[in-house]
Amino acid sequence: MDSRHLLGRVGELTGFDGDRAEHLVRATLVTLGTRISPGEANDLAAQLPNSLGACLEHESEPSRFHPEEFQRRVARIVPLANDQAAPAIRAVFTVLSEAVSEGEMRQVLSQLGSEYERLVGMPTGRHAVVS
Repeated sequence: MDSRHLLGRVGELTGFDGDRAEHLVRATLVTLGTRISPGEANDLAAQLPNSLGACLEHESEPSRFHPEEFQRRVARIVPLANDQAAPAIRAVFTVLSEAVSEGEMRQVLSQLGSEYERLVGMPTGRHAVVS
């Protein structure tokens, strides 16, 4: 999926214009990149358009933070109201699951704790399965 299509899908799901959808995707990917291992971030980046995959790059060990912190970080960067953040993040994960292989998405989701399930709108942790 090219970046224009990916961003367009996020815009469709959120109602955001192109610039805001791009900002949301980039903020979500940057935050996700700090939450998962560098190797997994690189694997995910390899399946995304280069301009978006670059948002996942990091060299340090993953930071372990709860979904509320993930949501807060994305909301602060975009910015979004608290009630907008969770549905917007879910939209990004929905589109990511359309854009990358099922196996890759499962690996990414497995690195998030089971408490992330409600935020991302799909099974996470050890129960990560993408339909």
